[in-house]
Amino acid sequence: MANNPLNTDLLDRAIIFAVKAHAGTERRGKGFPYIVHPMEAVEIVATMTPDQELLAAAALHDVVEDTPFTAEDIRREFGQRVASLVAAESDVVVEGPEKDSWRFRKQAAIDRLARASRDAKMVALGDKLSNMRAIARDYAVKGEELWKIFHAPHPSDHEWHYRGLANSLRELEDTFAFKEFESLINQIWKH
Repeated sequence: MANNPLNTDLLDRAIIFAVKAHAGTERRGKGFPYIVHPMEAVEIVATMTPDQELLAAAALHDVVEDTPFTAEDIRREFGQRVASLVAAESDVVVEGPEKDSWRFRKQAAIDRLARASRDAKMVALGDKLSNMRAIARDYAVKGEELWKIFHAPHPSDHEWHYRGLANSLRELEDTFAFKEFESLINQIWKH
């Protein structure tokens, strides 16, 4: 009896869309194509679920935030669920007296993630673990000099941010991805 082939049509289309959307862009200061990051996010999400819509959202997670494409473009091409998952992972404009504050924006994102669905948290963990892996690699090479490339140049700000993200993602603590995420946080910011 032959196994039914896995239907990856949606994911394949999302990957192609993301490749085109991010074409010609570089991962900040890394020297490699931006698309490497969303593809790593897809791989991480795939360790938690085979759900093709979640994998598609992982591939597309930075499209609305970093390219001219809109949430409506994502909805039209990939459906409402994928668009909602991408929107949940996109930074939104925060109103208020401190709206331009890095810490204020990051706290709003942490709070939004804490209220998000488990599905949205899986997509977010794909993104955040990919980022944390990059930080760990760069920290191993550059040490404390690493923090100077960020908008918030103090290591304590990044520790606060990533520990806040981990707390918001704790619902996923049973996954290998979460365990790796928390381990890398503890490796960088030893107490």
